[in-house]
Amino acid sequence: MKQLSFKNRIALNYIITTGLLILVVFSVIYSIVKHTVYSDIDENLKAEIKNHLAEIKVEGNKVILIDKEEWDEREHNTVDVNPVFVEFLDLNKKIIEKAPNLKSQALEFKDSVEDYELFDTKMGDHAIRQIQVPLNVKNKKIGYIIVAMSLADSKSVLNNLFDIMCLSFLAILLLLFFIARFFAGRSIKPINSIINTSRIITKDNLKIRIPLPKTRDELYTLSGTINNLLERIEDTIEREKQFTSDASHELRTPLTVIKGTLEVLIRKPRDNKEYEEKINYCIKEVDHLNTLVDQLLLMARYENQKQNIQTESVYLNALILDVLTLNAEKIKVKNLNIKFDAQQDFYVKSDNFLVITILRNLLSNALKYTNDNGEVSILLSEQNNKTVCKISDNGIGIEKTDLESVFSPFFRSGSTEHPEIKGTGLGLSIVKRITELLQVEFKIDSKIGEGTTVILIFS
Repeated sequence: MKQLSFKNRIALNYIITTGLLILVVFSVIYSIVKHTVYSDIDENLKAEIKNHLAEIKVEGNKVILIDKEEWDEREHNTVDVNPVFVEFLDLNKKIIEKAPNLKSQALEFKDSVEDYELFDTKMGDHAIRQIQVPLNVKNKKIGYIIVAMSLADSKSVLNNLFDIMCLSFLAILLLLFFIARFFAGRSIKPINSIINTSRIITKDNLKIRIPLPKTRDELYTLSGTINNLLERIEDTIEREKQFTSDASHELRTPLTVIKGTLEVLIRKPRDNKEYEEKINYCIKEVDHLNTLVDQLLLMARYENQKQNIQTESVYLNALILDVLTLNAEKIKVKNLNIKFDAQQDFYVKSDNFLVITILRNLLSNALKYTNDNGEVSILLSEQNNKTVCKISDNGIGIEKTDLESVFSPFFRSGSTEHPEIKGTGLGLSIVKRITELLQVEFKIDSKIGEGTTVILIFS
């Protein structure tokens, strides 16, 4: 079975709902008209019964009309419009007297119907509404009086009303379907625009955006959301391209240096000291290359968030001392003054490996960018039931305009002004991603020539 289009489904749902509402309204109207028609007939029948009971007398066991001439002159002798039929019966249900307009026909007494009850029946082929009332003289029942009115006109009116409503109902539904389909088509134009725009968007063509509808409705929100998604995708792809380009460049540089150095060595024989010097230089470049590869792998690992976090009790004091021990040679060479202030033992619930990775990168930067004879301070404290680690140095600092960019891979602030300071530009990027993964608040503040302060807040 063929699936209906979205436009036709909207139109169909609309006319089903509207059709049910119209059906209820038509049913109420028909019921009200029918009730009004029958109420009018019932009132006339009751009035006729009252009048006729007042117009008769009984002599012996015989019913006699008080004014026979008026009886003959009233509507009982005509069948033109809303004729009223009257019939008198004795106790044996035999006809005593009947209206002239009944002619050869007679009203049938219904034993199953209670006295004074109004009901529909038939007289020959004609539908009538009838009431039958006992005749009492001095509290003694002597017979019955039956009064009936034709329902031909009322039935005709009700049947015509029913036919008109049925035809109108079908016509209205058909008209509503085409109207709803037309407006549904106009309403989903932005969806068609989204579809057409999406078809021409590729990974090499992410600049195109979906035009926003004029009305600020749900489709406007949808279009804006998709545009925001496209912007994020474009930004991610651009950063991926830039990362790949930078990574390729950073990997190629030490390899080129190593290759060039080795090519120089084999051009002619050299003394042992020169060989040793060049080989040590290559070893340093290989170490740099290993560090770069390790950091790239680390970034990729946490970029995809595939690392399973091993939550445990992490002793921050010991981790900081371990990192300082690893960098003891660098501290000694630069004659740095290290201040570690922790008034108590600080434990946090986190991943031990990831926390030490954060501390190694931050302390390595602090030591690297602090001038000889400078100072690096580490402070552990508790604020608002949270553990705070503050690392400060009085090194070269970072330009204010570069503070946001330092988290981008391979970005190194002031690298041209300080070529003697080596690095990959990946440390803070790794720290940023790990802190987000561990939900550790990370702040950084810096001023050129005054130093840098980073703050870690563990929940």
